[in-house]
Amino acid sequence: MHDSLVMAIPTPPVRRLRDRPIVEAGAVLGYGPLFNAGVLHHAGVYHLFVRAVRDCYRPGDGTGPRFVDYVSDIVVFTSADGHRYEYDYVLASAGTGGALNFEDPRVQWVEDRGSRRLVMTYTHVPPPGDGPWRIGAHRLHWDGQRFELEQATGQLLGPPDVANKDAVLFTLSDSRVALIHRIHPDMQLAVFDDLEHLWHAGTDYWDAYMADLEVHTLIRPTPGALGVGAGAPPVPTEAGFLLFFHERRADGSYTINLALLDQSTGRLRSRLPQPVLEPELDWECRGDVDNVVFVQGAHRDGDDLYLTYGAADRCVGVATARVGHLLDALRAAA
Repeated sequence: MHDSLVMAIPTPPVRRLRDRPIVEAGAVLGYGPLFNAGVLHHAGVYHLFVRAVRDCYRPGDGTGPRFVDYVSDIVVFTSADGHRYEYDYVLASAGTGGALNFEDPRVQWVEDRGSRRLVMTYTHVPPPGDGPWRIGAHRLHWDGQRFELEQATGQLLGPPDVANKDAVLFTLSDSRVALIHRIHPDMQLAVFDDLEHLWHAGTDYWDAYMADLEVHTLIRPTPGALGVGAGAPPVPTEAGFLLFFHERRADGSYTINLALLDQSTGRLRSRLPQPVLEPELDWECRGDVDNVVFVQGAHRDGDDLYLTYGAADRCVGVATARVGHLLDALRAAA
């Protein structure tokens, strides 16, 4: 593609797979909203890891939380073609492992000392009075038919007593393990010798990290925006890692954005100045939280990318993109 055409980006860099949600709210008995889903293509099947809100919740009275009795589990949908999903099973139930809620799962393979480990990161919401939300993590086991939590591996990651979420993991070219997370309003990058180091990083590591947080800042909101946070686990390419992330604008709306990270350091190389997807369709603009597209999953198949995102805190959408097109746009923006 010629540079002059790249600069104009004549076609949208990310396109919706269809104009309806891939998973609708209320599709599972006992649940209302089904949204903010990570994705994994495994054993020839798409596995969608979905935040599922039990249907007992109700609006708050305006003086406290937005919703009352708001309880979310993580459930799994599966699909042979990525177009038609069916509900399969509950993976993680609220109220277990000290979590009042499990929210916003990301599922990723991490290369660790010559082995591949499958890790689910999520937002761990504790009971009231037990501190802020934290990054929760479990390793997952595949039994040949479904995934299970390896209960003994459950861990809270990041500095204690600090509100922290939107975590994704990836392996750098020198085999170190990187964690992108969000201490409001920025995204930060923490690097570890291996997965075991991340899992058991002690207070000495995190105290030193927090004392120099500015150095670890990866991406800041654009001027006037309220915050940013990691979306899908970074996608490796020959030019670096594609990082899809969300930005919350001054009006409260959420957009999907794109950056390129260095293969060896995880640091920012370039960033598109404009979103690659914005809330436009009715089901993206109206819901429990209006005007939200919230990316969480990415699967690469050759030059094709398959992206999953939450819409208006109610349902799940899917979009597609071409790796080459995105890299061309990022080079032009550098």
